[in-house]
Amino acid sequence: MTKRRAVRAAVGRTFSSLRVRNFRYYFAGQSLSLIGTWMQSITQSWLVFEMTHSGTDVGLITAVQTLPILVLGPVGGMIADRFGKYRILFWTQSLAGVQAGALGVLALTGNLRLWELYAIAFVLGLINMVDNPTRQTFVVEMVGRDNLSNAVTLSSVTVNAARAIGPAVAGVAIATVGPGWCFAVNAVSFGFVVVALAALRKGELTPTPRAQRGRGQLVEGFRYVAHRPLLRNALVMMAVIGLFTYEFQTTLPLLAGRTFSGNAATYGLLTAAMGVGAVGGGLVAAARRNRSPRRLAHTALAFGLVTLAAALAPSVIAEGIVLLAVGAASVTFLSLGNATLQLEADPEMRGRVMSLWSVSFLGTTPIGGPLVGFVAGTLGARFGLGLGAIAALGAGVYGWLVLPRRQPAPTGPAPSVAGHADPGAARADGVQRLPETARPA
Repeated sequence: MTKRRAVRAAVGRTFSSLRVRNFRYYFAGQSLSLIGTWMQSITQSWLVFEMTHSGTDVGLITAVQTLPILVLGPVGGMIADRFGKYRILFWTQSLAGVQAGALGVLALTGNLRLWELYAIAFVLGLINMVDNPTRQTFVVEMVGRDNLSNAVTLSSVTVNAARAIGPAVAGVAIATVGPGWCFAVNAVSFGFVVVALAALRKGELTPTPRAQRGRGQLVEGFRYVAHRPLLRNALVMMAVIGLFTYEFQTTLPLLAGRTFSGNAATYGLLTAAMGVGAVGGGLVAAARRNRSPRRLAHTALAFGLVTLAAALAPSVIAEGIVLLAVGAASVTFLSLGNATLQLEADPEMRGRVMSLWSVSFLGTTPIGGPLVGFVAGTLGARFGLGLGAIAALGAGVYGWLVLPRRQPAPTGPAPSVAGHADPGAARADGVQRLPETARPA
């Protein structure tokens, strides 16, 4: 009985945020929609590879899609802080569905050309520039601070469960009915999110205070992060890893097509293996209670080691096995970093802080994608993965040196940044918690 209770308690911790009705609905809609998103992502990269057989071009399509986040990411964060996140998500998810529908029509009618792939990818980047910080910071409005870490991790699990399913389905669909249907499925999948948003009980949401319109709000976000060592150091780690390690959309097509002489199904298999590993790793991470800042360094080091193993794997089967571990380390690092930033940031600054997280994670791709693509295309995909491994190991060492084992209790008022004092109330465990205006019942 004791064992049974322990198992029940572990399962309860793993899925604790799903007790919140609004998050259950949102989680279900996102889970279905993300399968379509991964189908489009895989199809888009594979089409570019088929059209050009160039690693640089494969990296460029991802770079074009993330360029708006690099250039305008803080603007998206400011929009998330100033306007209602619920309403913003209706618009961004609907527009993303229209974008996918346009790709589907062009592909199904045989009119999809390379420049159109790039142009529509750029449009999606503009949408994501606002959607990413809004979507990430909307989670806390549904579940509150106490369930935030668990909800963020479960959200990462859905992304990677979709990574396991979407590429496999896309590989079969590309080979049988053609790539256009992958885009069409993605267009329809956004409808699930819109329906889920419509089903939320708005009275049970706890909207964070909106930032008032004023001059210098973009600069204020940078100053705010500069005065918070934990925020600053976590973002530096993410920028390095985002620049070189999270370029799997560039390296895996080349690994499948050139190194292992495979096809779209091979690519889908490798990506799906990474997704399966991420689901397992995410569920383990969701049940863990230890979320000290130093764990971010441990995870980065583990991420670097398994990525290095992926660079050296001798066969497709061995690669798939190693990618299970890569996926687990990847989702653990992402969810831990995301939750750390959201819990450390003041509510009215959260959108701008998370926009910088998006810039570090996705916005670095316009630089890292072509660079890793050039290395992988010139020296081989293994060297592209190796470059990412070195970056993650370097970030892990940096984190080990600068991140505290736990957030120290404040000894006095922190610097005020444009009217935002840091009143951080200390808990008994020494982890600093900033005040929240409201929590769900």
